[in-house]
Amino acid sequence: MPAIVSLFVAVTLSLLVTRIASEALTLTGLSRQSARFQARSAFTGSGFTTQESERVVNHPVRRRIIMWLMFLGNAGIITVISSVVLTFVTTARSDQWFLRFMLLFLGLALLSLVIQHRGFNRYLNRLVRWALRNWTNLDVRDYANLLHLKGEYRVMELLVNPSDWLANKQLHQLRLKSEGVMVLGIEREDKTYVGAPNGSTYIRSFDLLILYGRKTALLELDSRRNDLTGEIAHEKAVRTQQHLMNEQAEQEVLSKDSLT
Repeated sequence: MPAIVSLFVAVTLSLLVTRIASEALTLTGLSRQSARFQARSAFTGSGFTTQESERVVNHPVRRRIIMWLMFLGNAGIITVISSVVLTFVTTARSDQWFLRFMLLFLGLALLSLVIQHRGFNRYLNRLVRWALRNWTNLDVRDYANLLHLKGEYRVMELLVNPSDWLANKQLHQLRLKSEGVMVLGIEREDKTYVGAPNGSTYIRSFDLLILYGRKTALLELDSRRNDLTGEIAHEKAVRTQQHLMNEQAEQEVLSKDSLT
């Protein structure tokens, strides 16, 4: 009987550890299904090579969670399960095998039913999420995934030089939104930070801008100089963005027509 209890305790701890890790990974912006798969993969040492795995190892908080999962998985929980099973089989008399295997089967089946119960899962998820939010610091998110940085869209830092077209102007004068470029934040030369700048925000020389937009537009903006060619490039970028918006509007109309 002690061997069976030890086995159930080890299995329960394993499931609890992977559930906590799954919720922690979800808090960083990973989908719940991907988080659950990556947590179980890391804990068991399976090491599946997937696209989600690359997103995990390139993210500082996710990498830390996976590291702890690997440590706990290799430190003893899986080993304890194996050793308990071996002890359970080798020490039992042949006439007790059937009874013990039945107890083991029924216990694991009951544990599986509890874990798959929706009400229990909702309660456990809320409890784990509350604990992680109150006792840990998991504010680092996967911004590349949350901002849908796909295709040409990027977040890029741009250092404003004195001769740049951007230098010494207010944001409303630049009309960057009409080019499809958004200024997410500004880091000043003295390391002060301006978050979510508005139209009256002044762009100074040696400011570091955090920009969101198409890669080609951001690279062109980075090379734009404060002269007539810069103004021409700005007007060209506005026309290009307007053309893209018109194409997107046409695609939306066609998609609506196809649905009807």
